[in-house]
Amino acid sequence: MAPLTPHWAQPSHGDTQEVIINEAEFTSKSLSKTTVPPFGVFAKMDFTPCTVAEGGPTYATVQMGRNKHLNLNSDLLYINHSCEPSLIFDTGNLNILAGPKGLQPGDELTFFYPSTEWSMAQPFDCGCGKPACRGRISGASDMTDAELEGVWLNGHIRELLEERKATQAATATATAGKNGDLTKPSENGVSEQSALPRDTAADQTAQALQDALDSAEKVVEASRRALLSYLQSLQHSEVYGGKTNGGALDFSGLGGVQGLPAAGSQRRGPTSRELSGEMGGDTTILV
Repeated sequence: MAPLTPHWAQPSHGDTQEVIINEAEFTSKSLSKTTVPPFGVFAKMDFTPCTVAEGGPTYATVQMGRNKHLNLNSDLLYINHSCEPSLIFDTGNLNILAGPKGLQPGDELTFFYPSTEWSMAQPFDCGCGKPACRGRISGASDMTDAELEGVWLNGHIRELLEERKATQAATATATAGKNGDLTKPSENGVSEQSALPRDTAADQTAQALQDALDSAEKVVEASRRALLSYLQSLQHSEVYGGKTNGGALDFSGLGGVQGLPAAGSQRRGPTSRELSGEMGGDTTILV
């Protein structure tokens, strides 16, 4: 972060945190001076020095509720962002916890800013260099569900994300309704949901649901064809002396798949009497 002019006594967390001040912008950082097991408490956000902020977020606050922000007033301000953080800022319980890997002396102290911030006062382009780097960081409100997947999030962020999903779903339903009836009669006479018009693709929720439906239809068709191939191989083995459960093969449950014989039309294999010629004349075996 940019150089600060601290208004608190330093070091504020001298037993656990080493602050490295650099004059270049966004290069100051903090290192751990202690060992903490995974999810152990690294520090508390105590009152004092912390205070509830008046107004909205600033570069020096962390969000602790839907409309509530906290002034850290300590060297904790020198803990930078990372897309693969070493710390968890649990602002709901005023705890700073070690991440799933724990902490060792010399580890850089970082946390995932969107885990506390819905909309940040000063967005920036992340330079953490991690494989999972999200790029532009401006708060959870501007991130997709995929970008937030697998990251610990505070309760107020999860609640706001659920509200966003509900709003998107309502918008998708309203948009689809304007484009016509969403139901159509199925082959068995029961109404089923039709595919959404493609002009709703701009809505992420509608597009995701449509993509899931398309994928499911492909899986069903592939499964039908795989089952057809398997049953046909069983029929072939029966003709040449193999065994099947209960004799004749029944394809009646697989209607609609091209290449299936009609139920009851498949021929059983030749009997021993046919093979021995007892039925008279030459026996023709159809395969």
